[in-house]
Amino acid sequence: MKILLVLTSHDILGSTGRKTGFWLEEFAAPYYVFLDAGVDLTLASPKGGQPPIDPKSDLPESQTAAMARFKRDPAAQSALAHTVKLQDMRAEDFDAIFYSGGHGPMWDLVDNPQSIALIEAFYNSGKPVAAVCHAPAVLHRVMYQGAPIVKGKRVTGFANSEEEEVQLAHVVPFLVEDELKRLGGIFEKAPNWRSFAITDGRLITGQNPASSTAGAQALLKLLADMQSSAHTPSAS
Repeated sequence: MKILLVLTSHDILGSTGRKTGFWLEEFAAPYYVFLDAGVDLTLASPKGGQPPIDPKSDLPESQTAAMARFKRDPAAQSALAHTVKLQDMRAEDFDAIFYSGGHGPMWDLVDNPQSIALIEAFYNSGKPVAAVCHAPAVLHRVMYQGAPIVKGKRVTGFANSEEEEVQLAHVVPFLVEDELKRLGGIFEKAPNWRSFAITDGRLITGQNPASSTAGAQALLKLLADMQSSAHTPSAS
């Protein structure tokens, strides 16, 4: 099983001058969910190489078991330091695509033509697309059969209330929750910072950093279900 995991290359938080990037938990948790399941994992970012880690995601109060494991894992650190360029990736080489969040994607992935085309290629060929936290924002220009990919779908993502709590509602280009609703998505959410992931057809979305493990597990379950149904003879 081959999964493409996409990270941001953007490291400046809007016009604040502060640093941003991807949220470390949103990489580390899915990375080990996939690795432990024997997935052949490829890491990509728009610029390739080492993607920027949001410094806030590595504060003492943000530490998790997956992050601690990552810091003891030279192979994982090397893989992260050598992400391939997103533009070189093709949907036919993978079974699914997974986007990690953090605020960075709000600037370099939401309107990225290569990312949009790649997601459409995965989805049009019957493959799952997964995104957690701010990463569901990368779906906002993705189309499927002439309509927004999220239209009529149950979806989640970083909630307005969470964005307000971190005091960045006026810094981000748009609010994930508002945009998914505007596009016709059926937005659902758990209380702030609780784990919450939704699978609707071949689309998987997770609400926040705490949802990255659940989002990755949901993707593995969906792939397993698709594999078993593909091998089940249809009733005559």
